[in-house]
Amino acid sequence: MRRFDAGLRAVVLWDEAWCVRFNHVVAIPWLGAFFRAVSRLGDGVAWYVLMAALLAVHGAAAVPAVLHMAAVAIAGIAVYKWLKSRTSRPRPYEIQSAIQQGANALDRFSFPSGHTLHALSFSIVVIAYYPAIAWLVAPFALLVAASRLVLGLHYPTDVLAGAAIGAAIAVTSFLLV
Repeated sequence: MRRFDAGLRAVVLWDEAWCVRFNHVVAIPWLGAFFRAVSRLGDGVAWYVLMAALLAVHGAAAVPAVLHMAAVAIAGIAVYKWLKSRTSRPRPYEIQSAIQQGANALDRFSFPSGHTLHALSFSIVVIAYYPAIAWLVAPFALLVAASRLVLGLHYPTDVLAGAAIGAAIAVTSFLLV
């Protein structure tokens, strides 16, 4: 049990240290503003615009991709809300005085990162249907994930868990289609 406790403590220390490192970026005014904008777009705005753009450009041919994105969104919301209610992990800025809150949180708890979960699940789905836009979607998903760290809203493990859960939801969704 001591080995487990020591391992867990090492992960917590790693998580806190990297959270502080990422969060220093928010103190640079133009970078803080950039990551706040990315985070805001990651609230859903960018994904809704992408769905509308796909429908506008591809018409009825885009309906399967858009419905698939909507389905992973619903699954993602259910999973992350359930996990957040079970883990109740406080946000980094609530625990660490060295971490500056760079934007308002959409909900109370930190684990997992819902923004990252959705960014990965949407990206995987849309890239499967439209690989030509991977150059746009993949970097945006990475920026959304980074924004959560820079803004002090999540720990790295929250973001990694969100990415893994989002990827798992997307991959599983293709097995069900």
